[in-house]
Amino acid sequence: MAKVIAILALPGVQLLDVAGPLDVFSQANLESGATPYRCRIIGTTPGPIRSSSGARLYADASVRDAAERFDTVLVAGAPHATSAELNPATMDWMRRAAGSARRYGSVCTGAFILAHSGLLQGRRVTTHWASAEALAEAYPDLKVEEDAIYIRDGKVRTSAGVTAGLDLALALVEEDLGRDIARRVASQLVMYFKRPGGQLQFSRHGESSLGGRSVLQETQRWVMANLALPHSVKTLAAHAGKSPRHFARLFSAEVGITPAAWLERARIGAARLLLEEDGQAPKQVAARVGFTSVDTLRRAFVKHVGITPAEYRKRFHI
Repeated sequence: MAKVIAILALPGVQLLDVAGPLDVFSQANLESGATPYRCRIIGTTPGPIRSSSGARLYADASVRDAAERFDTVLVAGAPHATSAELNPATMDWMRRAAGSARRYGSVCTGAFILAHSGLLQGRRVTTHWASAEALAEAYPDLKVEEDAIYIRDGKVRTSAGVTAGLDLALALVEEDLGRDIARRVASQLVMYFKRPGGQLQFSRHGESSLGGRSVLQETQRWVMANLALPHSVKTLAAHAGKSPRHFARLFSAEVGITPAAWLERARIGAARLLLEEDGQAPKQVAARVGFTSVDTLRRAFVKHVGITPAEYRKRFHI
């Protein structure tokens, strides 16, 4: 019998969070030569669902009349999902449908909706990198992994932002139909079978920005214009006209991180731009942004971005 996949789509849903997984499951049907999947879009109310892009989806059923049992329940994300207010009928449907399903999960910020319903308590989860911190703060019992593309924890499957919904759906196909079918689906959809690296390679979260009082911001601008210099707390403090100890305390209090941490972020941000726009070799980049060696750049880059500078460079220059 076909496995019935339900995708809950709220008004304002991110279209690709729904369409991406649907295409993966549809291609799996073609590659298998059978119909292992039957997909249904579930709306919060009857009628068309307007997506965040303005395009409309037509739900197969609403939470008020979708009473069948599902093999898999997925909740699609939406730009407003972090603060969405769900009606009781939607909450009740999610709890019933997920409770009776073999597995359930979310795409992108759909994790907030599942978390709000209590269906993620104590789980390892992921979501869009830009929302991971907010999810962890709102639901401290969750173990939020901001670099993961997708996570499997018991019955729960969660994915990172937007296109990671395809990665999640492909992982579900591999679970159900095996690696060969999943590889063929990936080939036809021109996507990675296993995407290299995590989602932090796409993140701009945590990059350095100006902060604090004017003397601190002026010092930060000077650093950004002279990253190749061998900066330290002592040299930054001297430029600001303060003692190293006082400067370090003031910087941490007003900017929110230590001078050393800010400096490393600034250098990584500049390195990313050089790799993206100029396609320079990592050794050249290391020297231009002030790392003492390419190995030092590599270690810091992997820590912040999740992949090596060489791998990052390949994303922009073939």
